Amino acid sequence: MHAPRQPRFALLGFVALVACSTVAEQGAGSPKVEEVSAHHGPAGTAPGVTLVTNATRDSAAGAIADGDARQSASHQSGTANVDREFPVVRALYVNRFAAQSTKRMRQLIQIADETEINALVIDMKDEFGLNFKTQSAEFARNAGTAGVVRNLPALLDTLRAHKILPIARLVVFKDSVTARVHPEWTIRRQDNSVWRDKKGIAWVNPYHHELWNYNIGVAEELAKMGFGEIQFDYIRFPEPYPSLPKQVFPDNKGVSKPDLLAQFLQEANVRFDKLGARTTADIFGLVTTVGGPLEVGQWWEKISPHVDVVLPMVYPSHYPRGDLGLAVPNAEPYKVLTIALTRARQRDQKLGIKTPEHIRPWLQAFTLGKPPYGPAELEAQKKGTYDSGYDGWVLWNPGSKYEPFLPALEKTLVSRKR
Repeated sequence: MHAPRQPRFALLGFVALVACSTVAEQGAGSPKVEEVSAHHGPAGTAPGVTLVTNATRDSAAGAIADGDARQSASHQSGTANVDREFPVVRALYVNRFAAQSTKRMRQLIQIADETEINALVIDMKDEFGLNFKTQSAEFARNAGTAGVVRNLPALLDTLRAHKILPIARLVVFKDSVTARVHPEWTIRRQDNSVWRDKKGIAWVNPYHHELWNYNIGVAEELAKMGFGEIQFDYIRFPEPYPSLPKQVFPDNKGVSKPDLLAQFLQEANVRFDKLGARTTADIFGLVTTVGGPLEVGQWWEKISPHVDVVLPMVYPSHYPRGDLGLAVPNAEPYKVLTIALTRARQRDQKLGIKTPEHIRPWLQAFTLGKPPYGPAELEAQKKGTYDSGYDGWVLWNPGSKYEPFLPALEKTLVSRKR
C-alpha cells in the first residue's frame, strides 16, 4: 500500500488561474432527473492480487512529468504512451460547471489523490458548446455562451502533477449550438425545415462531413493540449419517435446509420493515433445485449472494432422491468453488470478483439427510482465489472457529486478483475 498523494496546487498556480463563478458553483449542484436519463468490492488488498498502481501511477507520473518538461511551453503534442502510463482507468465524470469551478476541481482532485481514482472525464464540448477557448476562429463560432475553463493548460498541468489522466468528453451529434450557427448542417423534415426532438432541440446531421471535420478537429486540438483520451458521447442518431416528424438526412448516399457511425469513428481513430490519444465512445447499455443495431444506429459489431475503448452506459435504473431476465434490474446492480459485460466480452472475442481493457463501463452513481443508490450499490457494480474480466470503470453523476459514494472507493488502485 502507498500513502495517498498530497495536493500540490501551489506548484502550478491552478487556483489563481481557473474560473470560479456563482453560475459555475450552481451548475455543479443537484441534477434534474431528465439530465440523469439523458446520458448518457470492499476496501483492502486480497491475497494474490496485483498492485496496478500506485507503482504504475508513480512511474506514469515520471513519464508525464518528463514529457511536460519538453512540451509545457507549446502543448503541441498529446500524452505519449497512454496505454503504458494508464493501462487501467477508474474515473469520475466532471461536468462543464464543475470544471469551471476552482473549488470543485480542488475537491475532485483531492478525491483522486486519496482513492483509486486516476482519471477525470471532463466536459470539453457538450450541449452548451465548447468549454475551452479554442485557437480556431472557425471552431469559436460554435463556442456557445455557457462560459469556459479560463486556463485549460493550467488545469492539465495540475492533473499531470497529480498523476491523473485527463479525458475530454465531446458530445457529437446532439449539438444545438452548432445547429443554430450552421442550420445547413442539421437533420431535416420532409418539408426541408429543421427537425427537432421532443424538447424542441435541433440535432446536426451525422452524414455531413464538415461536421466530422469540426468535431474531430476540436478533439485534435484537445489531444495536442494534453488530453490522453477523447471520449465521444451522443455518438448516435436521435430517437425516431412515431409522434415526431420523419427524420431526413441530406447527403446520406444510402449509407446505413451503423456504417456511418463506424466510418466516423474509424477516421477519428486514425487521426488520434498520430497524436498518441485513445479514441473512446459512449454507447447505450442495451447495445451489449441487443443482437442487431438500435434505431439510433449503435451496433456493437460496428462500433467496437473502431475504438480503443467502448464505454457502455450499463446503468441498472435504465433497464425496464423484466429485461435481462431480472424482475427489477435497478435492484440487481451486480447481475446487470455481469450479464451486460459478459455478453459484450463474448462479442468482442468473436470479433477477435483481445485488448484487456477494451470495455470500460459507466457505473451508476445517482438515484433514479427505487432503491436509492449508495456505496453498497456502487460496490456491487464494481464487483460485477471485475467478475466480468475488466478492471476499469467511470462513475456518472450528472452533478459531479461523488461524496456519498466515497466509502465504496478503495485507497489505491488494485487489480480486482477475475
